Amino acid sequence: MTMATSAAPGSRYGAAERPARILVVDDEPSLAELLTLTLSYEGWDVRSACHGATALTTAAFFTPDAVLLDVMLPDLDGVEVLRRLRSEWPGLPVLFLTARDSAEDRAAGLLAGADDYLTKPFSLDDVVSRLRVVLGTSEVAPAGTVLSVGDVELTVESRSVRRGGVPVPLTGAEFEVLHRLMRSPGQAVPDPELGEQLPAGLRAVVTLCLASLRRKLGVRITVVPDGPGPAHRLEL
Repeated sequence: MTMATSAAPGSRYGAAERPARILVVDDEPSLAELLTLTLSYEGWDVRSACHGATALTTAAFFTPDAVLLDVMLPDLDGVEVLRRLRSEWPGLPVLFLTARDSAEDRAAGLLAGADDYLTKPFSLDDVVSRLRVVLGTSEVAPAGTVLSVGDVELTVESRSVRRGGVPVPLTGAEFEVLHRLMRSPGQAVPDPELGEQLPAGLRAVVTLCLASLRRKLGVRITVVPDGPGPAHRLEL
């Protein structure tokens, strides 16, 4: 069994030595139980809820480090649950679980602010690996590293971003793309490298992330021809 603690970059809510806390929200009891058992076996502290309202109540006292959230719930829509969670914990990683698997649904979920998007049926190994990504175990730079380009600052440990001292909330995918750009200031980064820290299923959303970063940060990210494909460069 592998112990994953909240000392990992991206786990922002608890003591450094406790297991990371995961909240599972799904209205299928058998699936919620299976996910709870699987994630508990990984060494995480897991709670589950089958309704959106229950999930919000549970989150208030459990303070999760990450949430697996079904989009289709019997009371509140998953997007609404996400909105309310983020109003309390702006940087909380949330992974959507859904039977909707079209490219449009995936894009809508990510644009709503989800850090990742898993379509049913999914493998339990995939759930675990993607949780490790949003909890920060895939970080390249050492914990505590602060990257700066102009007045944009990215802190690796807290997975937070500021521009001009003002916090800018980003999804997990947006953070990873910006992180890669800021590791090579003034240089053009090929598209495949921008998605190198994303799960395979999310690499197709790099273009959406770039558009969102331009809007949220008010920065220029220019397209530069680069051999067989495009590259992008962050400019301030």
